[in-house]
Amino acid sequence: MRVLVTGGAGFIGSHYVRQAVGGAYPTLADAEVVVLDKLTYAGNRANLDPVAGSDRLRFVEGDICDPEAVRAVMAGVDLVVHFAAESHVDRSIMGAADFVITNVVGTQVLLQAAVDAGVAKFVHVSTDEVYGSIEQGSWPETHPLEPNSPYSASKASSDLLARAFYRTHGLPVCVTRCSNNYGPYQFPEKVIPLFTTNLVDGKKIPLYGDGLNVRDWLHVDDHCHGIQLVADGGRPGEVYNIGGGTELTNRELTTLLLQATGRDESAIEPVEDRKAHDRRYSVDITKISTELGYAPRVPFADGLAETVKWYQDNRDWWEPLKQRAALGG
Repeated sequence: MRVLVTGGAGFIGSHYVRQAVGGAYPTLADAEVVVLDKLTYAGNRANLDPVAGSDRLRFVEGDICDPEAVRAVMAGVDLVVHFAAESHVDRSIMGAADFVITNVVGTQVLLQAAVDAGVAKFVHVSTDEVYGSIEQGSWPETHPLEPNSPYSASKASSDLLARAFYRTHGLPVCVTRCSNNYGPYQFPEKVIPLFTTNLVDGKKIPLYGDGLNVRDWLHVDDHCHGIQLVADGGRPGEVYNIGGGTELTNRELTTLLLQATGRDESAIEPVEDRKAHDRRYSVDITKISTELGYAPRVPFADGLAETVKWYQDNRDWWEPLKQRAALGG
């Protein structure tokens, strides 16, 4: 069996690859794993170091928007797990073009190549942000798509392309929509690694607006476990929400990070709220739980403590990234 993982040097993709090559997914026990990654600012070969010596892993540096490169790596592939994306909302607000090109055009190139190659399963990894914002309750997969940022609009567009390739060409596509991920190896522009690394360095942490925006937190290992359940047993043409079950306001999350790093509230620097900042996300995971037996397995308190410790212990991984990207407040 051959698996193509796009964006496999990024945060979530590399976790999936490490788990797949490391034997965490029985159906992939003997699979060859091919990683296609452009190595943009958020892609890092070092994320694959723990499994770099495996003869089951092949790394290809390339762009999902390049039809020839995609066609070459798609040959003989049985399963595609498509993580590659521009994903940071703030960057999409500053400039949407890269998000449209990578997330929409890149997904179209992959879908077409998968049709041409006769791929048996294609899992398109998306986000709960395509639903918009919800005041109460949780979104089922049938909720209308109402994205509010250029990032989420580009992901919603790619979701619709995936559906269209299933309906038009019969490509066995499943779409997964996850809540906010956290864990080791996450690029330090995202809130948990940014705040953690700032706090351990004695710096301020920028808290948007009133800090009362609510997010559901999902450990990256639970997310990848859910993705593999969909890869193994998800019904073609269907969408599956993957959530973590821990809803926190940004201020509550900030308080936990302050406690974990021994800092106090004087470290908080209130900043002007993000444009069109969605107030609350919450996904209903009944479908994936009922059909595929998914349940989050990492308690948030344990996962957060382990994540903070990882950043404390791995300065050599994140410090150069922050310096190059001029992050850190």
